[in-house]
Amino acid sequence: MDDHELIPHDHGGEINENLRENIEKTERFKTVSDVFKLLADPSRVRIFWLLCHCEECVVNISYLTGMTSPAVSHHLRQLRAAGLIQSRREGKEVYYKASATEQVRLLHGAIEMTMEIACPEEKSGDISSVPELPGLDDNMGGEGRYSAQQLETIRQVHDLLTENLDRRFTIEELSRRFLINPSSLKEMFKAVYGKSLAAHIKEHRMELAARLLRETDMSVAEVAERVGYESQSKFSAEFKKSTGVLPTELRKSF
Repeated sequence: MDDHELIPHDHGGEINENLRENIEKTERFKTVSDVFKLLADPSRVRIFWLLCHCEECVVNISYLTGMTSPAVSHHLRQLRAAGLIQSRREGKEVYYKASATEQVRLLHGAIEMTMEIACPEEKSGDISSVPELPGLDDNMGGEGRYSAQQLETIRQVHDLLTENLDRRFTIEELSRRFLINPSSLKEMFKAVYGKSLAAHIKEHRMELAARLLRETDMSVAEVAERVGYESQSKFSAEFKKSTGVLPTELRKSF
């Protein structure tokens, strides 16, 4: 849309360039809409709100909400797929709690403000105050143009990827999980970390692979799988492209 294009009816209000640009970013609105659709079910909202305050198993959630365990499990799967909750296994029991993200904090706050519920955990920590993560390198370029919340989101994306190098995340999956437009995600990541998301994570994969080859007796196939490659041959080719030597050659040198 031309920045200087006149709108059909001029009522005296200013339609500035920022409004014009953002209203056209339909993917961003779709991401928000998908989250709102997810929370359109009152039972799901109840479970989400509960898990913002405590960590619980399916049996206890079922008891507290008066729902059947299969129904609770259904809602938990959808909330976890959207990145709003996380789980951990202890023996045969699985425990669920809200994810410690800025998006979850905002949704939790919106629910409580809408219902006018006084949150007892608001001053004592928990999900209402997401713990501050280590700061970004002050020498990284590009972060000055983004808000603290956007930088925190990019940091969370980075941490998720580097802590799960054996898993392949798609841009679309990250976009849904962190409520950010795919194009903005790629643009901000490159601005903050100096390289494209794919190139930066590949560096981490190759660094971890080299360390495993030097310090462990894992086979090349096992190392490949550990850093997210299903094919040993593709891993070997990418490793040589990055380091100049094949994985077997690096291992022999040690």
